[in-house]
Formats: sequence, structure tokens, C-alpha cells
Amino acid sequence: MSTERLVLFVDAQNFYHGVRQAFFAESDWHIYGQFRPVELGKLLCSRAPSGKTRLLEEVLVYTGRPDSEKEPSTYAAHMRQCATWEKAGVTVIHRTLRYPSDWPNSKAQQKGVDVALAIDFVAFAIDRRYDVGIIASTDSDLKPALEFVYHRYAEGLCVEVAAWKSPLAPKRLSIPKARIWCYWLDKSDYDSVADLTDYNI
Repeated sequence: MSTERLVLFVDAQNFYHGVRQAFFAESDWHIYGQFRPVELGKLLCSRAPSGKTRLLEEVLVYTGRPDSEKEPSTYAAHMRQCATWEKAGVTVIHRTLRYPSDWPNSKAQQKGVDVALAIDFVAFAIDRRYDVGIIASTDSDLKPALEFVYHRYAEGLCVEVAAWKSPLAPKRLSIPKARIWCYWLDKSDYDSVADLTDYNI
């Protein structure tokens, strides 16, 4: 039986906030919700549908990046976290946060991260760089990319999604009238991939 190449596409902030919503209180320490992307990929490989053999080919993490002048401390912590991810073998794709004119009264916003992920998900499919592509996000803006690959490459590629399993976070990415496998991850799954490093130190 041939081994399927699995590529994991992680929307970092969306998946982090998903953990927080699912298993933690808003007031809990910020490190609760952090996760190790490569370990997440390995976990998903181990949960392959019956009879499938999969190899974790690549993990791509998409994230907003604070401005080094506006938020030097936050930027430094972010860079330490990205360095840890990259050392583990992750490919990090970043987009600089957008700061509104009344910042810091209004929060900086993450822009273009979902678009970058969607483009890569489609481009990797076109180039046949994966047999199985998994999106770890519940952002509905990613649905068009999921739909394109699912319908265009239905015979050759497999698209799947991952989401946290909790009554407080019931969302997952899906397509109407399409069977897309979802890896529902519970608290014990999170504990097995958690990263409890305080990157602010």
C-alpha cells in the first residue's frame, strides 16, 4: 500500500483562539492555547482513516507579525515562538499586522493571512505537492479554497480539516453536500501537543 504525503496548513491565531474558546477561560494565562505544530501534524497522521498510511511531508503555519517599532516586546516574543517552530521543521508564512489610525485604542488586525493560506492550499494541490491537505482552522474565508481543491481534484487528492471538540467551540470547516473528514480534537489531544513556553520571557 502506498504512503500518502500529508501537508498541514495551520491558521495559527484562529487555531490558538479555538483552543482558548474550547477549553480555557478568557482570563487564563496566555500560554494556554499554544501548541506545537509539528506534533499536531504527527497526531493527525496517526489518526488517518482506516487502512491509510501517511507521512507528514510538511507543516506550514500562517501568522500575523507585530510591528517591531510599535510593539517591540510583542514582536520579540513572536519571533522567539516562530524560531521555535522553524527549528522543529515548520515553514512560517507571516503577514505584518495592520494598525488602525487610533491604535492602540483599537487593536491591530491580522490581514492577508487567510488569503496566503488559501493560495498555498490551492497551489500545492495544482503542483501535486500533497496527497492529503489538512486545514487547521475554522475560518469560513477558507471555504473557497477547500471547495476548489475538493471539486477539481476529487479523484486524486484528499482534503480534510481539523477543529477542537467542545460544546463551547462547535464550529468546523465544511462544504454543503460534501463529505470532508474532520479531526475533532479534544482536551487530551490538546494536552499532547501543548506548548507551555512563555515566549515573553
